[in-house]
Amino acid sequence: MKKTKIRYMKSFKKLCLFIILGIFSFSGCKKDNDETTVDNHAPVIDLTGDAFPVQCSTLKRGGSFTFKTKFSDNIELGTYSIDIHHNFDHHTHSTEFEECELQPKKEPVKPFLFIKSYDIPSGQKNYEAVQQIEVSADIDPGDYHFMISISDHVGWSTIKGLSIQIVE
Repeated sequence: MKKTKIRYMKSFKKLCLFIILGIFSFSGCKKDNDETTVDNHAPVIDLTGDAFPVQCSTLKRGGSFTFKTKFSDNIELGTYSIDIHHNFDHHTHSTEFEECELQPKKEPVKPFLFIKSYDIPSGQKNYEAVQQIEVSADIDPGDYHFMISISDHVGWSTIKGLSIQIVE
């Protein structure tokens, strides 16, 4: 009976040792929470280089212009949108430090309004957006806001608010 009890105790000690070693080996594993798997960063709007428009840009009514900027994200981009609306009352949502010279306040008669969303092909971490935008000849010239919004695949978003002018 003593030999069985001793054998049982040795087996029990070995089993405990294996369990303890197993716990330590699993607890030493690195969790997969680095930047490549967890999206905890908002996407970036890059208005450097040949981006257009930028703060204080001028557009001509009756013509067209090419919107151009670069977007990036640590995992995957989703959609972006453009919102152009009048700023005749001098409200603000500019995200830029540079202030633009504003025309006198006025009441809108036929202001330009452009709101459109665009999908980015799936799997993109970097994307250069290029869109041709027409500006009607019969809209009110003056101060406008050019809002750029980008969302990534899980919903993080970034907004840039630019002050621009539409001229004759």
